[in-house]
Amino acid sequence: MVLYHKASKTKSKGTGGLKRSQRDKIKVHYGGFFARAKLNKAAAKEEWVVKESKGGSTKVAARTVIYANVAMPGGKVKRVKLDTVTTTPDNRIYARENILTRGALVASEVGKIRITSRPGQDGNVNAVLVEAAAGAPTQAHEAPKAEKPKAPKAEKAPKPAKA
Repeated sequence: MVLYHKASKTKSKGTGGLKRSQRDKIKVHYGGFFARAKLNKAAAKEEWVVKESKGGSTKVAARTVIYANVAMPGGKVKRVKLDTVTTTPDNRIYARENILTRGALVASEVGKIRITSRPGQDGNVNAVLVEAAAGAPTQAHEAPKAEKPKAPKAEKAPKPAKA
């Protein structure tokens, strides 16, 4: 049975009479179960589920996740393969089961990243780089930056004394 987010019909009033609902259950008040976006390295491809929501619109929930879009330093975005979920702020059991939630810290091929999207509602995984791995490039096309030579400062002539 799906969760129903509205007061039940059997609550009694202060006078002892029962409260009655003005209308039947509507779709807005129905909740859903937790969409478990699971990180699976062994999966061949990613999987999604399309759910209906309020107003006839749809939500795409990720079921199996392999990759994430990581915002790298310098403004570049790179598609990165994920390794394991290290910690989650929601529930430590989610980290053991490799379930992705918003704010989870995940080990990846570029280093430690933090999930910024909601995979169970967006269908994609966006993240930011928290800690770069040793030897991993931090940008998509990393090139050494040449420093600009500084121009020598011109010496100022002393000001004449006022009489």
